[in-house]
Amino acid sequence: MFVMTYGTEEAWTALADRTRRAIVTELASGERTVGELADVLPVTQPAVSQHLKVLKQIGLVSDRAEGTRRRYRLNEAGVAALRDQLDAFWRNTLTNFQQQMEETDD
Repeated sequence: MFVMTYGTEEAWTALADRTRRAIVTELASGERTVGELADVLPVTQPAVSQHLKVLKQIGLVSDRAEGTRRRYRLNEAGVAALRDQLDAFWRNTLTNFQQQMEETDD
Protein backbone atom coordinates (compact mmCIF):
# COMPACT_ATOMS: atom_id res chain seq x y z
CA MET A 1 0.00 0.00 0.00
CA PHE A 2 1.33 3.41 -0.91
CA VAL A 3 -0.15 6.72 -0.03
CA MET A 4 2.35 9.50 0.24
CA THR A 5 0.29 11.25 2.88
CA TYR A 6 2.08 14.56 2.82
CA GLY A 7 3.36 14.56 -0.76
CA THR A 8 6.84 14.27 -2.18
CA GLU A 9 7.91 17.75 -1.06
CA GLU A 10 7.44 16.68 2.55
CA ALA A 11 9.36 13.48 1.80
CA TRP A 12 12.36 15.51 0.62
CA THR A 13 12.07 17.68 3.72
CA ALA A 14 11.95 14.60 5.95
CA LEU A 15 15.04 13.21 4.23
CA ALA A 16 16.94 16.40 5.03
CA ASP A 17 17.39 14.91 8.50
CA ARG A 18 20.62 12.88 8.60
CA THR A 19 19.19 10.24 10.96
CA ARG A 20 16.28 9.59 8.62
CA ARG A 21 18.66 9.32 5.68
CA ALA A 22 20.75 6.85 7.69
CA ILE A 23 17.64 4.81 8.46
CA VAL A 24 16.68 4.75 4.77
CA THR A 25 20.24 3.69 3.90
CA GLU A 26 20.09 0.85 6.43
CA LEU A 27 16.69 -0.28 5.19
CA ALA A 28 17.95 -0.27 1.60
CA SER A 29 19.89 -3.42 2.47
CA GLY A 30 16.93 -5.17 4.10
CA GLU A 31 14.36 -5.24 6.85
CA ARG A 32 15.32 -4.13 10.33
CA THR A 33 13.72 -3.84 13.76
CA VAL A 34 13.92 -0.65 15.79
CA GLY A 35 16.54 -2.30 18.00
CA GLU A 36 18.67 -3.34 15.04
CA LEU A 37 18.56 0.20 13.69
CA ALA A 38 19.38 1.70 17.08
CA ASP A 39 22.41 -0.63 17.34
CA VAL A 40 24.01 0.96 14.27
CA LEU A 41 22.83 4.56 14.71
CA PRO A 42 23.93 7.11 17.30
CA VAL A 43 20.37 7.55 18.61
CA THR A 44 18.12 5.80 21.11
CA GLN A 45 15.41 3.29 20.27
CA PRO A 46 12.66 5.84 21.05
CA ALA A 47 14.32 8.31 18.67
CA VAL A 48 14.52 5.65 15.94
CA SER A 49 10.82 4.91 16.50
CA GLN A 50 9.94 8.58 16.07
CA HIS A 51 11.95 8.84 12.85
CA LEU A 52 10.34 5.65 11.53
CA LYS A 53 6.91 7.10 12.32
CA VAL A 54 7.68 10.12 10.13
CA LEU A 55 9.08 7.96 7.32
CA LYS A 56 6.03 5.72 7.51
CA GLN A 57 3.62 8.69 7.42
CA ILE A 58 5.15 9.99 4.21
CA GLY A 59 5.10 6.56 2.59
CA LEU A 60 8.82 5.76 2.43
CA VAL A 61 8.74 2.98 5.01
CA SER A 62 6.32 0.19 5.78
CA ASP A 63 6.29 -2.39 8.54
CA ARG A 64 5.02 -5.83 9.36
CA ALA A 65 4.47 -7.69 12.59
CA GLU A 66 6.82 -10.51 13.45
CA GLY A 67 5.78 -11.89 16.80
CA THR A 68 5.95 -9.04 19.30
CA ARG A 69 8.25 -6.98 17.08
CA ARG A 70 7.76 -4.89 14.00
CA ARG A 71 10.11 -5.20 11.06
CA TYR A 72 10.57 -2.11 8.93
CA ARG A 73 11.43 -1.97 5.24
CA LEU A 74 11.48 0.56 2.45
CA ASN A 75 8.19 1.06 0.67
CA GLU A 76 9.07 0.48 -2.97
CA ALA A 77 6.25 2.69 -4.23
CA GLY A 78 7.35 5.59 -2.04
CA VAL A 79 10.96 5.29 -3.14
CA ALA A 80 9.84 4.99 -6.77
CA ALA A 81 7.85 8.24 -6.45
CA LEU A 82 10.97 10.07 -5.28
CA ARG A 83 13.06 8.46 -7.99
CA ASP A 84 10.50 9.58 -10.59
CA GLN A 85 10.79 13.14 -9.29
CA LEU A 86 14.57 13.01 -9.54
CA ASP A 87 14.40 11.59 -13.05
CA ALA A 88 12.04 14.40 -14.11
CA PHE A 89 14.33 16.98 -12.50
CA TRP A 90 17.38 15.69 -14.39
CA ARG A 91 15.48 15.38 -17.68
CA ASN A 92 14.39 19.01 -17.36
CA THR A 93 17.85 20.15 -16.29
CA LEU A 94 19.55 18.41 -19.21
CA THR A 95 16.96 19.70 -21.68
CA ASN A 96 17.48 23.24 -20.42
CA PHE A 97 21.24 22.81 -20.62
CA GLN A 98 20.98 21.54 -24.17
CA GLN A 99 18.80 24.50 -25.13
CA GLN A 100 21.29 26.92 -23.56
CA MET A 101 24.14 25.29 -25.46
CA GLU A 102 22.23 25.46 -28.76
CA GLU A 103 21.43 29.14 -28.18
CA THR A 104 25.11 29.79 -27.49
CA ASP A 105 26.10 28.07 -30.77
CA ASP A 106 23.83 30.38 -32.80
